[in-house]
Amino acid sequence: MLIGEILNVALGALRANKLRSLLTMLGIVIGVGAVIAMIAIGTGAQKQIQDRIAALGTTLLTINPGQQRMGGGGGVASETDRAPLELDDATALRDSSEYIIAVQPQLQRNLTVQFGAKNTNVQIVGTTANYLEVRKYTIAKGRMFSEKEDEGKRRVAVLGPGVLTNLETTPEAILGQNIRIRGIQFEVVGILESKGQASSFGNPDENVLIPIQTARYRTHGQGTRLASISVLARTEAEIPEATADIQRILRRTHKLRPGRPDNFRISNQSEFLVAAADNQKTFTALLAGIAGVSLVVGGIGIMNIMLVSVTERTREIGVRKALGATKGMILLQFLIEAVVLCLLGGIIGILAGGGGAMALSLKMGMPTQISMSSVVLAFVFSAGVGVLFGVWPARRAASLDPIQALRYE
Repeated sequence: MLIGEILNVALGALRANKLRSLLTMLGIVIGVGAVIAMIAIGTGAQKQIQDRIAALGTTLLTINPGQQRMGGGGGVASETDRAPLELDDATALRDSSEYIIAVQPQLQRNLTVQFGAKNTNVQIVGTTANYLEVRKYTIAKGRMFSEKEDEGKRRVAVLGPGVLTNLETTPEAILGQNIRIRGIQFEVVGILESKGQASSFGNPDENVLIPIQTARYRTHGQGTRLASISVLARTEAEIPEATADIQRILRRTHKLRPGRPDNFRISNQSEFLVAAADNQKTFTALLAGIAGVSLVVGGIGIMNIMLVSVTERTREIGVRKALGATKGMILLQFLIEAVVLCLLGGIIGILAGGGGAMALSLKMGMPTQISMSSVVLAFVFSAGVGVLFGVWPARRAASLDPIQALRYE
């Protein structure tokens, strides 16, 4: 029996039992589709995080208040207190570092914003006029407040687009109008372009920017204490030098003696990116693993159906052997049947998974990205399932004694 004949016999057996073949493939279709869709969701979320962090700029460094230890007397364990960042720290960084091209201090506090009869609780950021340069923002409407407005403690505000959504208004309706922050009137002079929800990094679209001097004296009441300081290194290659320079300057302004730990933290976007990527890879692997269980279940279903098929076709196998079919030919015939079922199920599953991922993206706004590697992996895995779970039924068919098989009723 030639290979072509074996293939025709195998396909003929599948065509003769169309409904059973379709139901057998269903487990593989669900498994492959789930793997494709889950990996697409995980990969899309990972790319979204990478894009948003990259949008902040690869040379951005962020300095946050750290922890300092206040020694207790008489051998009592020391207590931990939060070491503040001050405006003087930002001034020292701007004046003393040769590796930094921009310094942007900021205060931040959640306050109620009111416009007409609507109000919302959002983050009010007191900052400097170079916020757009440092944070890689652009203005959609209007303008950014100026250094002179900051120095003059002017009551002006730049709104993120999420604030407009919360206030149920439009840029045209609010630009040039007054809003109230903590009961104080502020003129809206600009609207920011959307940055998008940044997951665990907060939603920058729901920020209101006001001059830092205005924030100090009118809304925040934090004096010279800062929430953070953002700086731009000259180049990505000089980030290590800029970090060391920041550390040297802040240790001097904080009067830290040699041997004492830093009471501030310096982080850069690559650290966020690596951490986010690692978390997302774990999440994607978990989703793929859960979906992979469906493939295993589908493979077990195929093995079960093939064993039933061997039992039903025992007499047919005996006839083929009596006509000269070898053990290898019978083995190949049943193995082809299993692999064809898995491959067809894999193709349908890839189409279903890809369609499902696209539907999630269009209907629910979920970020998805179908990678070719996941498609190839799912296709190869489905073929592997066919071989793995088809071998035992095929071997059982091939090992039947032809005389016993012919007597089988």
